[in-house]
Amino acid sequence: MPEAMPGAMVLSAALAAYALVGALALPATGAGVQPAAGRVQRYAGFALATALALHTLALGLRWSALGHGPFTTMHEILSSSLWSLALIFALAWWRVAELRAALPVVLPVWAVLAAWLLMADARAGHLPPTYATPLLYLHAVVGKLYLGLLLVAAVVGLVPALRRTAWGVRRFAKGVDDRRLDELAHRFAAYALVADTLMLIVGAVWAQDAWGRYWAWDPLESWAFASWLALVAALHARATLRPPPAHFGLWLAGSFALAFLTFFGVPFISTAPHKGAI
Repeated sequence: MPEAMPGAMVLSAALAAYALVGALALPATGAGVQPAAGRVQRYAGFALATALALHTLALGLRWSALGHGPFTTMHEILSSSLWSLALIFALAWWRVAELRAALPVVLPVWAVLAAWLLMADARAGHLPPTYATPLLYLHAVVGKLYLGLLLVAAVVGLVPALRRTAWGVRRFAKGVDDRRLDELAHRFAAYALVADTLMLIVGAVWAQDAWGRYWAWDPLESWAFASWLALVAALHARATLRPPPAHFGLWLAGSFALAFLTFFGVPFISTAPHKGAI
């Protein structure tokens, strides 16, 4: 960490626990078919619960010390986003048995955020006056819910496509039927669309409060709307064109990639008022 901050050591322990989840993920693939894989899957679940508990404590310690939520710097945004993506996936993973074998698919996203977090400046940031509103918290919550649900949808949807690869055949051949995975991916994507729509609405109200306009087509607003359109198009195509599960999964993965770039790319290269805000 570039500078010692409250919760820094706890955050390091949380990242180590996430790494342990990754080490256990591949043996956990196919759990429910092989007893040994089932045991490793339980160990992975325990490691994930430990990582989330430590990460929650780290965020709470920093929040208490600075007096504001993790919204102002790249370090804080990456940390809170890794936490929310892991939490949403973990809740879905524990609730929906069909998700458990897909744990390795989500790991690259977590790894990118964790590696980026380690390189980000951990010093405290400045809380802009426009952030002093309850709308910030509502906007952040529904935004993180949207990205987390879309990640779950993309991960589940990618399994049928991965089964067409040599790597995927070895790990997912005996898993859940493609049609069931397609149904789950569609369900999570629909929930993600609801959260995305709420995020845009709350963001527009916040923009009116902060800058005197609901919508100005600044770079982040434009890309956020493009991400919403991509998800709408994916859901509409599934309802009308009936693509194979593998194709729908790839479309959802593309929608998530666009959303990921919107969240973590556009705000930090833009000179618009949205710069630095997620």
